[in-house]
Amino acid sequence: MPGARQTSLASQHDVELCALAATGQRQAFGELVRRHGSAVRGLLRRMGAQSAEADDVAQDAFLAAFERITEFRGEGTFAGWVKRIAARAYLRRLQKERRLGALAAENGEDETHALTGDADGRIDLDEAMKGLGPAERLCVSLCFGAGLSHGEAAEALNLPLGTVKSHVKRSLDKLRARLAPVEGVVAAGRSGNG
Repeated sequence: MPGARQTSLASQHDVELCALAATGQRQAFGELVRRHGSAVRGLLRRMGAQSAEADDVAQDAFLAAFERITEFRGEGTFAGWVKRIAARAYLRRLQKERRLGALAAENGEDETHALTGDADGRIDLDEAMKGLGPAERLCVSLCFGAGLSHGEAAEALNLPLGTVKSHVKRSLDKLRARLAPVEGVVAAGRSGNG
């Protein structure tokens, strides 16, 4: 019978699973973790967390979400809600370790990672994000990965609103340029399919 219950939970919508979890059904919350755990860890890695740290913060975020599940009203997505919890938990960790000020102070001018792709000219978002400066990566991850407004990101990072907007715009410009198809690769790909 456990397999049937898993199938039943797997077919439930996130809002329904949250309602079940709010009544104490841990398996329902486990299904939410299974569905969204990798996305939360991915956001944290894009924000600059190393793999093990991303796992730790994601676990803390899901525990906090479970404890506060009755606060989730279904007005947005569960994934967005838990990502905001995770992003804020990561920022608190950086503040506690006094790394946030150092990261936010960097303006991205002297990047440590070059924006280079593989031999085929392809690059994924995670690779492209590594080419951003630490402050740019944090700002764009908070605004687009965690769904915070520019104002909320500025408050979370203790930066002026204009600085956050500049970091986000600069980041998006860099990401667009880096993720844009390379003409030779696109043409080669089209001729191979014809």
